[in-house]
Amino acid sequence: MSVRPARPSRSRRPSGRGAVAAAVPLVLFLALSLVLSLALPLLSPRSSAAAADSGREPPARHAVATGYGGAVASVNPYASRAGLDVLRAGGNAVDAAVATAAALGVVEPYSAGVGGGGYFVHYQARTGRVHTIDGRETAPAAMGRDAFLDPATGRPIPFDEAVNSGLSVGVPGTPATWEEALEGWGTVSLAAALRPATRIAERGFVVNEEFRAQTAMNEDRFRDFTPTAELFLPGGRLPEVGSVFRNPGLAGTYRLLAREGADALYEGPLAREIARTVQRPPVAPDADRTVRPGLMTTADLDRYRVLHRKPTRVEYRGVEVYSMAPSSSGGTTVGEALNILENTDLAGTDRTRALHHYLEASRIAYADRNRWVGDPAFSDVPAEELLSERFAKERACLIDPGRALTSPLAPADPRDPASWDCTAGRGGDEPYEGPSTTHLVTADRWGNVVSYTLTIEQTGGSAITVPGRGFLLNNELTDFDFTPLSQEVDGPNLPGPGKRPRSSMAPTIVLEDGEPLLALGSPGGSTIITTVLQTLVNRLDLGMTLPQAVAAPRLSQRNTATTLAEPAFLDSSAERAPLERLGHRFVLPPAAFTPAPEIGAVAALEVLDDGRTLAVAEPERRGGGSAMVLRPVR
Repeated sequence: MSVRPARPSRSRRPSGRGAVAAAVPLVLFLALSLVLSLALPLLSPRSSAAAADSGREPPARHAVATGYGGAVASVNPYASRAGLDVLRAGGNAVDAAVATAAALGVVEPYSAGVGGGGYFVHYQARTGRVHTIDGRETAPAAMGRDAFLDPATGRPIPFDEAVNSGLSVGVPGTPATWEEALEGWGTVSLAAALRPATRIAERGFVVNEEFRAQTAMNEDRFRDFTPTAELFLPGGRLPEVGSVFRNPGLAGTYRLLAREGADALYEGPLAREIARTVQRPPVAPDADRTVRPGLMTTADLDRYRVLHRKPTRVEYRGVEVYSMAPSSSGGTTVGEALNILENTDLAGTDRTRALHHYLEASRIAYADRNRWVGDPAFSDVPAEELLSERFAKERACLIDPGRALTSPLAPADPRDPASWDCTAGRGGDEPYEGPSTTHLVTADRWGNVVSYTLTIEQTGGSAITVPGRGFLLNNELTDFDFTPLSQEVDGPNLPGPGKRPRSSMAPTIVLEDGEPLLALGSPGGSTIITTVLQTLVNRLDLGMTLPQAVAAPRLSQRNTATTLAEPAFLDSSAERAPLERLGHRFVLPPAAFTPAPEIGAVAALEVLDDGRTLAVAEPERRGGGSAMVLRPVR
């Protein structure tokens, strides 16, 4: 792991490299921007007729695209098109990833944006290496382990009260991540990468049913914060499907970042505005909720640094699976589960037995995750031991082909072989983690690939908008455990000054013979891990194509008494009854933070044997995603 030094640009390498490398592509990009300025919808009032009057419809949604020259997949066609336009102008996968992410901050503002953080995983074709950036949010220096305890009672404050407060807001990492990725591996400047998103924010996008539904879910709390209500409830009402939604405040924020770099968010007037908003949330006069002030200062913002971490790596069925190391638990937990499953021939068994082993491997890996994984700067995280084949083989002995395990299952110590027995002891409950976030993948003609997950935590984040700046602040610090795991064990995920809360984000790249085969990831809070794991099992073990693997009904077992199951599985799966006879208990995913009872929203790609790239997005979940390629072929 390396920490980039403090300097005027929040980048790991000396300034100059990115600008020189960007010169030729940037000329093309500027020309493209002129074309885009004519093609995007004109400024128009928010009305259902606005989109039609502009003569432009939103980009068509396609869940699958195959072709050459580069690819982008995300949850939204505006965002995917922004990334594809960068590829078309000569940019690479990193350039396209930042452009796509910035556009998602406009059209998916309740899932991601400059007020949040994320994890960036990149395959560099020139070196054949996988690199990662940890852009996770950090706690303020004043945050102690008892930050979410009521001082009057010593008990945790209500979770909803923690979310909708300045106390939940971590120091954002997204702008620094974008700048770091572009400085290290990109070919365009941050200003050029932000240009498509800036135009979308300025000229507007057409509101779809998913955007309206997510706004409706958050309407009550949005009304309690004046700038949030003014931005996302125009005229005091929900935005209408088919109307044009503009965000001039965010366009201005992007222009500021384009002029001054990521430091504009961490120093100067914008940093002061963020700190003031966190410390004194702009609560509406008629709000009746308790809104706690936050602890963030301008010094916390100035201290923020992204981290370069060695990716996790496991071998599975002859391929190499790379993902994000702690502070995320995604790579270690997916990796441990795959190592457990490596002991069983899933392809040679029936579907019921394969699903049973998938659920049990996930259950076991989650038990170990909750006990051991946190920010490695604050805890001794045994990441290498959690990913050892020896440990996985011993943990696999817990799986009984004829009976489901009982949760919560106790963890084992991967550094203490004496604790590795086949006795399934009782452990602690699964901590809560919000189900929002977003994911994107990109690939270019040179063979570079990016898998990037970014977030503001739950849908709508903290519900607090920085006045006039057009973006929501995260509630990422509620990903900390509010209390110790037990009287004897604090656990690795209590709050702490400057600490990164544990995440489940699992941006993943799979190599075969050293070359990219798959890239994938998903939103979904703690279900991210199971979504990525199940998609990999579907594709690598169960003979599904990548589109089939993404569309298949999902199950999520996270060391809990019940397993989340999507309606398509509960209503029509032939495996439900046999699995229930083994002791599995299925329930619908809660619809509290997403409009529909669904699990995850995968964006993925596969490099086919003939050199084509297959880009895949969700056909239905979250309203359906968007997959695009530069030169489509059948």
